[in-house]
Amino acid sequence: MSWGIELWDQFDNLEKHTQWGIDILEKYIKFVKERTEIELSYAKQLRNLAKKYQPKKNSKEEEEYRYTACKAFLSTLNEMNDYAGQHEVISENMTSHITVELARYVQELKQERKSYFHDGRKAQQHIEICWKQLESSKRRFERDCKEADRAQQYFEKMDADINVTKADVEKARQQAQVRHQMAEDSRADYSSILQKFNHEQHEYYHTHIPNIFQKIQEMEERRILRIGESMKTYAEVDRQVIPIIGKCLDEIVKAAESIDQKNDSQLVIEAYKSGFEPPGDIEFEDYTQPMKRTVSDNSLSNSRGEGKPELKFGGKSKGKLWPFIKKNKLSLKLGAAPEDFSNLPPEQRRKKLQQKVDELNKEIQKEMDQRDAITKMKDVYLKNPQMGDPASLDHKLTEVSQNIEKLQLEAQKFEAWLAEVEGRLPARGDQARRQSGMYEAQNPTTVNNCAQDRESPDGSYTEEQSQESEVKVLATDFDDEFDDEEPLPAIGTCKALYTFEGQNEGTLSVLEGETLYVIEEDKGDGWTRIRRNEEEGYVPTSYVEVYLDKNAKGAKTYI
Repeated sequence: MSWGIELWDQFDNLEKHTQWGIDILEKYIKFVKERTEIELSYAKQLRNLAKKYQPKKNSKEEEEYRYTACKAFLSTLNEMNDYAGQHEVISENMTSHITVELARYVQELKQERKSYFHDGRKAQQHIEICWKQLESSKRRFERDCKEADRAQQYFEKMDADINVTKADVEKARQQAQVRHQMAEDSRADYSSILQKFNHEQHEYYHTHIPNIFQKIQEMEERRILRIGESMKTYAEVDRQVIPIIGKCLDEIVKAAESIDQKNDSQLVIEAYKSGFEPPGDIEFEDYTQPMKRTVSDNSLSNSRGEGKPELKFGGKSKGKLWPFIKKNKLSLKLGAAPEDFSNLPPEQRRKKLQQKVDELNKEIQKEMDQRDAITKMKDVYLKNPQMGDPASLDHKLTEVSQNIEKLQLEAQKFEAWLAEVEGRLPARGDQARRQSGMYEAQNPTTVNNCAQDRESPDGSYTEEQSQESEVKVLATDFDDEFDDEEPLPAIGTCKALYTFEGQNEGTLSVLEGETLYVIEEDKGDGWTRIRRNEEEGYVPTSYVEVYLDKNAKGAKTYI
């Protein structure tokens, strides 16, 4: 099966067919390109959808995600992001493995096709020229034969006429001979050109055209094979992400199976439990004889009415108020919520106080870390005065210490209220025990009994606060390398993630994206020592990304 043999006379049709093949390939490229755009658009829409339903930070929605059903929904949103990422992978792989490759192949195919058909047209033009030469030689031979025949007839006529002179007859005979010679020459030329044309024609139809058409056939078969391979790649790109998509779906199912209705019910109890006891039975009031109504010991109104004269109308008392009656709620809305959350039910108040204590402890820890860092830098300045003035840090150190003292007093106040709610009236020793060991070691400040002094007659906090603060400088261990005048060797490099303006002595200003040498790791104080040319100084560890050499303790990355 060869196009050169079977389709020797279909040059124009083969040219049209191969152009149609290239058009089909370009159409497939366009199809894949539009598919990649759809995948990107779909991934973008999925990401926007997941983002739309993500809980907003510091909002009521974020609190709702304590429930297992909401956690499962949040897991579903996160998996949808991964799901969208796989569709982006499909788009990228189809673009790189199909669209780009086929576009390059189409350009090569067009050049190859152009070359083959150029050779074919050149062979056609050559055979056409040979054919024209043959036709011209044939016509000349025919013309000369006719001229020779006419000259012979004229000679015979002149020879038969007795009135014609002998000279005229001789002239006619010579003319006939010349015409016969020209006819013979034309015949020989025509014969030679005919043989040449037959040879060229045989070469054209049995050698040149078959070779060209065979190359075109091979080119077309490669095109067909290439589009088939691209279709396989198209399916394989989808198949490659199926396991990951399946894993995303499995995680969604796993999240759904983790939903615990009993746990959610318990969370509802913890969120809304007031801590009140339900009211007791209402005793029967006999109106046939005056009597004093006995109030249930478990009634909330009993405790609310202590110390107040009970109003009586004809032997009757006012009905007991339910703890959650609208009247009570309205009265709470008229004023701002008290600092100790005394407007809340006992259980909710305990949770709020505990949350406040935890927040204050975090702030205290943050301030103490900052104080430790400043103290360590001051110690460095004391050992190496050329790096900075230690006195320049005193103001900042004092300010941080005062903040710590204020926060500790605030935490003690809220812990005293928390202990009161929990039914444990705090004594002086109880307050000290409630403080973390870290606070006791670093700031042994005592306060008055909060249960006795925390409220003034108008309900405001009147605890006396100490106006004096004592700053303890913790001893820090530094290497003896500060005593050495020689420059420290670099133990790695770092890249600045953000711009840092070193305003204090001993710090070094860096620009975002700048690469510098690391000469000392972070020792836990939050500072890393770096070098730029001849300049050395400290920068916050969180501002750089550190890459240590192999011989160091391992490449740590601080982000």
